[in-house]
Amino acid sequence: MDKVLSFHQGRLPLLISMPHAGLRLTDAVRDGLVDQARSLPDTDWHIPQLYDFARDMGVSVVAAEYSRFVIDLNRPDDDKPLYAGATTGLYPATLFDGEPLFKEGLEPTAEERKTYLEAIWRPYHNTIRSELDRLRQQFGYALLWDAHSIRSLIPHLFDGKLPDFNLGTFNGASCEPELAERLRGVCAAAQGYSHVLNGRFKGGHITRHYGNPAQHIHAVQLELAQHTYMEEREPFAYRKDLAQPTQEVLRKLLEALLAWGRERYGR
Repeated sequence: MDKVLSFHQGRLPLLISMPHAGLRLTDAVRDGLVDQARSLPDTDWHIPQLYDFARDMGVSVVAAEYSRFVIDLNRPDDDKPLYAGATTGLYPATLFDGEPLFKEGLEPTAEERKTYLEAIWRPYHNTIRSELDRLRQQFGYALLWDAHSIRSLIPHLFDGKLPDFNLGTFNGASCEPELAERLRGVCAAAQGYSHVLNGRFKGGHITRHYGNPAQHIHAVQLELAQHTYMEEREPFAYRKDLAQPTQEVLRKLLEALLAWGRERYGR
């Protein structure tokens, strides 16, 4: 495989993960996609651009290069389902609207998918683990923010319209409750935005697997409704007029996360 991720090492005890921002496809996946999937509609569009302020804050950032249509980095390598009801797996077979992702008989082979696991999934997770270990060794703790976005209306996956800010802490298991409440308070104070904690999106594999308060690793997932910063339909344009106020809320969330860590651990 060519470059499978980008990584920037910061100076603060926070790592932002962007597992669904990638746009690259392998030949096997590209050749097999149905026509309606070729625009990569289920991408977490523009997430690196939306969080472009984070590096200047001193935060570490890891972002995927390959599309989730190749392999989903926020699913466990054994492909056990994370959510009850409609969902997508390690190797997605359907679009978010439930339609088949691949033309009949043109899915990547088992051998190709094994390559994706070893060459794309494992390097991404090795990077997360290595950076969290480094942060915990340096600071005594590590903070993980798993950054996602999704269309606000997907009837196949959830009822009604999604709140703007969807915080997930695996029902309180991936970080200390005081941290979750502080983040929820930031969202509650953000005028014009709706929010929920542990609603439809409670945190995927990354949040659940790495978040371990007993080991001083605190993980939070944010699933952001895309209408807060972009057009949700093709060509999925970034809307600076929408994105700027949303970025201010995101900045306040990351600042609150870091402030909590300093207060809790004294550094």
